[in-house]
Amino acid sequence: MKVVLFCGGAGMRLRGYSEDVPKPMVTIGARPVLWHVMKYYAHFGHKDFVLCLGYKANVIKNYFLEYEESVSNDFVFSQGGRQLDFMQRDIDDWKITFVDTGQRSTIADRLRLVEPYLHGEDVFLANYSDGLTDYQLPKLIDEFSHRDGYATFLSVQPRSSSLDTVHVDEDGSVHAIRCMKDSNVWVNGGYFVLRKDVFRYLKPGEEFVYEPMQRMIAEGKVWSRRYEGFWQCMDTFKDKQILDELEASGAAPWCVWKNGSQATGVTAQ
Repeated sequence: MKVVLFCGGAGMRLRGYSEDVPKPMVTIGARPVLWHVMKYYAHFGHKDFVLCLGYKANVIKNYFLEYEESVSNDFVFSQGGRQLDFMQRDIDDWKITFVDTGQRSTIADRLRLVEPYLHGEDVFLANYSDGLTDYQLPKLIDEFSHRDGYATFLSVQPRSSSLDTVHVDEDGSVHAIRCMKDSNVWVNGGYFVLRKDVFRYLKPGEEFVYEPMQRMIAEGKVWSRRYEGFWQCMDTFKDKQILDELEASGAAPWCVWKNGSQATGVTAQ
């Protein structure tokens, strides 16, 4: 099952940290967040990627063209460096299609532009390239396969948000102010499973989760799985710090390939 990843963002709220790289290439530890997302999917058997490129597309292309296995893999160094024997490999069995979908394109436009690369895929996966989770992906795919829908995704609670929710009456009287994580607010966490039918709902210039998704919702073709476990995006520098600290601890929840999570894939029908 192919995985479409939206990699065109500039990461405006990370400016000051990363002027020279696109948001998906901002690092967590030694590897960019995009690599962490791809490694998650590969762990569950989904290793055929379509990258929707935009801002500084050349940086992403060059990263993989010049990929250095020694950064994240153990190896034996011999013959003065003329021979390196790796204990494991990261991307030998990955297939990556790089598609320039424009710097100012919406998510829906990026999705429309890669449709030719999804020929024969009745069901495919799609995601943003800056959100990480430890959710067991095969469960979502399996549930999707038993529903008569065109789209599903994870609903999550933004636990690291610095925003508060305000509960106010019509007359302006405030009766509660709560931290976002304590307010029962659920947001779109990505990790989409989509049927090819979604392309019938896409129109130029629209945002995927608004106009096209609303049309599918009106027909009862969209559902979401609420997940209370780990999910964290990298939207701000504070988010990056949180993810860096988790990665440095050696127990980053999203590193399912290290944490013994079951890697059995399930193919949706």
